[in-house]
Amino acid sequence: AARSRSLFLWDDGRPMRFYLRPGLAKLRLAPLVLAGGGRLCRVQEPGAVLLAQPGEVAPNGAISTEYVTECVERNQRLPLEPFLLAARGRLAFTEEEDAALLQAVRGQGSVRVSGRALWIELERSGLTRHSWQAMRDRYLRHLRPRLWEPPQTGDPAQIRGLFAAANREFESTESESDSSDVAELSTQDGVGRSPGETASDLKTGPEDSAFPDIQLQKQERPKSTCSSSSVVGQVVKTMEHFMEKFAVDLLTVTQAFLKNSGDVEATSYFLQTGQRLDGYPVWSREDDLELQKDDEHVRNKLIAKFGSENVAKRIMFRES
Repeated sequence: AARSRSLFLWDDGRPMRFYLRPGLAKLRLAPLVLAGGGRLCRVQEPGAVLLAQPGEVAPNGAISTEYVTECVERNQRLPLEPFLLAARGRLAFTEEEDAALLQAVRGQGSVRVSGRALWIELERSGLTRHSWQAMRDRYLRHLRPRLWEPPQTGDPAQIRGLFAAANREFESTESESDSSDVAELSTQDGVGRSPGETASDLKTGPEDSAFPDIQLQKQERPKSTCSSSSVVGQVVKTMEHFMEKFAVDLLTVTQAFLKNSGDVEATSYFLQTGQRLDGYPVWSREDDLELQKDDEHVRNKLIAKFGSENVAKRIMFRES
């Protein structure tokens, strides 16, 4: 179809006026704007559409230069709002795109959501206007935390309910756990471990004692968990600390604790590197099912895989 000469005209027939600072982008877009009936301003004028390139620092209210090219490709004038640039020049997500993301990941396991394959598929399908990295970042940092708000009180029932929910997803996730994606997720935000950092550097402060205290209580009273409100408070602080430190949501932190049998230092190391602190693999749903079998041969295989101490800890952790 022939390109519309009224592409950049308002409904009342007035030409749309655009301002874009001088540069290659302006040279590239000027013919498109003029051919569509629009105008380019030499200086920023009131009422003119302020254009900026995605990725560059842009003032509030700036519209992505992709607006012009997208209108030309579709040969129609599109609404400006979906191309509004957020902080640091990123395209803002619309409510419709957020809803589409939530619908697309519904029923997906946490491992797949934290990985790359799912998001690359969604990018190829054209789910939103954003890259797969931007969609994954949007979901993990902004959408999923809204679904899993941190406990606001020290109610032990909330803690138990949280672990129960995380455990259900842990048990429904297939064992094809790609822990390299967990490592990538933490290191891409600048959380990576420096070459000289040792395991002892991964301690997180006073809250490190939270889960060991709980494990001590489990030994004394195996059928009672989180019975102390002070211990519950320490647990909440530890989890909130990990959420902030590693830029992940509450469910991810909770499942990391499940995979590491509730050990704080091991969980911290896992969230940072995607690996176990002691070099053994993390526990999977299949390993737990094997652990439940009353079979000495199977038990010996698990001991060879995880070490006798880790197997004993896992039994105590799962029973509690």
